[in-house]
Amino acid sequence: MFLIHTHFTEVSGIQNTKLFPYKELKMATGNFHYSNKIGEGGFGVVYKGTFRDGTVAAIKVLSADSRQGVREFLTEINVIANIEHENLVKLHGCCVEGNHRILVYGYLENNSLAQTLLGGSNSSMQFSWSMRHNICLGVAKGLAFLHEEVKPYIVHRDIKASNILLDKNLMPKISDFGLAKLFPDNLTHISTRVAGTTGYLAPEYAIRGQLTKKADIYSFGVLLLEIVSGRCNTNRRLPVSDQYLLERV
Repeated sequence: MFLIHTHFTEVSGIQNTKLFPYKELKMATGNFHYSNKIGEGGFGVVYKGTFRDGTVAAIKVLSADSRQGVREFLTEINVIANIEHENLVKLHGCCVEGNHRILVYGYLENNSLAQTLLGGSNSSMQFSWSMRHNICLGVAKGLAFLHEEVKPYIVHRDIKASNILLDKNLMPKISDFGLAKLFPDNLTHISTRVAGTTGYLAPEYAIRGQLTKKADIYSFGVLLLEIVSGRCNTNRRLPVSDQYLLERV
């Protein structure tokens, strides 16, 4: 009974978004075959899926013990479904059937900045200064759109290299809106539980839980350092004095 109620609550909370049948996503990914897996994190696994009409998509399957619960799942859908910008990922739809919670995004050929630029020996891609400049500019445009043009404006709360995806032309797209917060015009800040990724958190947010646009700007600044240096902000395999990028700047 709880499962049925939860399913109804989630579906009724989804607006302006296509609902995909689970069997269609299962077929598109070859029964979620490991050869189609393109990413994995605390939320679950992302697969490359090809539909009958030839459309290719990134299919994000939330694991049963995902850090992204029902609230974050609905937030991600309703935030990104109603906005569109060349530097934001495009949500095509979702699946809510039984215990399955799945998001369907446009497929981006060059994965994330974490994999391509910061992946070290795992990536064969070379980034020129011009390419890095364009990526920085694209992310800045995406953030400016969220902060200034969307009403109510949106604070992402988890800007980091693994949430910046690259298309075939290396145009950056901000992804993963599960932690996003919408700000009414009359609020300058929100007091909330701290969420995000260690190493990217603004000090005033991490310490006091006061969230403003500046939290995203701080995270973006850390990301800029990573893009320019080609180094992760934290690398515990290095000597202690070199582990934290911000302390080296």
